[in-house]
Amino acid sequence: MARITLKVTKPVDPATLPKTPTSRARRAQRGRPLPKAPASTAAATRPPRHENPDDPRLSKRMSELGLCSRREADEWIENGWVKVDGKVVTTLGVRVSPLARIDIDPAAARHQSEQVTILLNKPIGYVSGQAEDGYQPAMVLIKPENRWPEDPSPTRFKPGHLRGLAPAGRLDIDSTGLMVFTQDGRIARQLVGRDSAVEKEYLVRVEGSLSDKGMKLLQHGLELDGVELKPARVSWQNEHQLRFVLREGRKRQIRRMCELVGLTVIGLKRVRSGSVPLGPLPVGQWRYLRRDEKF
Repeated sequence: MARITLKVTKPVDPATLPKTPTSRARRAQRGRPLPKAPASTAAATRPPRHENPDDPRLSKRMSELGLCSRREADEWIENGWVKVDGKVVTTLGVRVSPLARIDIDPAAARHQSEQVTILLNKPIGYVSGQAEDGYQPAMVLIKPENRWPEDPSPTRFKPGHLRGLAPAGRLDIDSTGLMVFTQDGRIARQLVGRDSAVEKEYLVRVEGSLSDKGMKLLQHGLELDGVELKPARVSWQNEHQLRFVLREGRKRQIRRMCELVGLTVIGLKRVRSGSVPLGPLPVGQWRYLRRDEKF
């Protein structure tokens, strides 16, 4: 009978087995470049943020440079029309160095050229902004049937011209005259921005007597709400009417100025903003600002 010999071996511990190299390890052993891990879409498109909190936000910087309003800047950024130092920025709120180079896509300029500005001769009884106390906003008057028949502008009215249209300045409910509505943030900033120097001219019918000292105070020396007013040009237009030229527009400023020198305003009309006069535009009608007109 044949003898059978059995050899008993110890069980193998898997942890002691040599590891099979992975594809990345084999690639590294052979000297081949390793593939880069794909970056997430959000990380790939997110522009680098500046850590300096003193740097201005991109939209504010664009406004400071006079490129557009901050609202327009946000729109342009979202549309991919803005480059900072050669890189497209599409994220709102990014801070940039004041020395950064900002380039604007021509598409933004085309968009801006399509925006309109409208001049309205506001009647008494309409408010400048949102409806309040039962009074309608002056903007309700901007409709095709109220367009001045002698408007020299060739622009054809489109409903889209009302989209984003906003008043660039106030005119009291009991005042009449020139109001400017615009879609163009540059014009709004020019007329009502903090650093605006555009003159506004008013004809003001008053009651009461005005001394020489009172006239000098109207021209310079009065305060409203604890703030000294900027110098104004004030003169008699006729025996019942004063002419005011201001470079600021505090709430009910002219009426309050007159009260401080003993006068009562019984009529107020804005007749000019910058270089644009009200002219023969009838009360309650409007026209487009022409391309050759500048404030």
